[in-house]
Amino acid sequence: MDVVAFKDGNYRYVKAGFQFSSGVAAEPGFEIERARLARPLPLAAGLAAVEAHIASIGRPSTSFAACELRSPEPFSERGFDDFNREYVKTLARWGVFKNDVNPVARTNVCPKYDKPREPVLYAFSYTVPASSRRGSFIVAGGAEARGGVENYAQRTVRYRDTSVEGMREKVRFVVDLMAARLAALGFSWRDAVSTQAYT
Repeated sequence: MDVVAFKDGNYRYVKAGFQFSSGVAAEPGFEIERARLARPLPLAAGLAAVEAHIASIGRPSTSFAACELRSPEPFSERGFDDFNREYVKTLARWGVFKNDVNPVARTNVCPKYDKPREPVLYAFSYTVPASSRRGSFIVAGGAEARGGVENYAQRTVRYRDTSVEGMREKVRFVVDLMAARLAALGFSWRDAVSTQAYT
């Protein structure tokens, strides 16, 4: 896994695709702060709220490091690509997304209950100056899909298999993936203070 410093944001990230990175960690002298919205906002309004908040605390928009989205249903592959192309336009305006590289970590969950009508912003994270020596990080959400250029169905571990053994293999894959991302950023499971698991 390639780890790249994003100096304008005061964090480093695990390089992934144009949609998002696989995780971020604050550089020395900084920490990552998370803010959860009182009520999730439609993505455009949510990103406007992020921009206003970050500016209000005197941080540059490039300090935006991670976000947590909620969507009504899983996207089709084409729909996911279209959604991401629109999403990164704001990041490009902020100076975060450049040359088809996105340093921002992201999680996108489709809740079973209280589904939003459209993709919404649930929470976001950004870097702030800090004197703490304890490192801070966020690992992006990950599914049981191997890397590659094939479609998701072809890359998914035990595709559509919800048997006990199938679920075990899926969980093992995701746990190992998260551990590899943590290690790439210089951390381990012992460093995690909060973990969110979902199926």
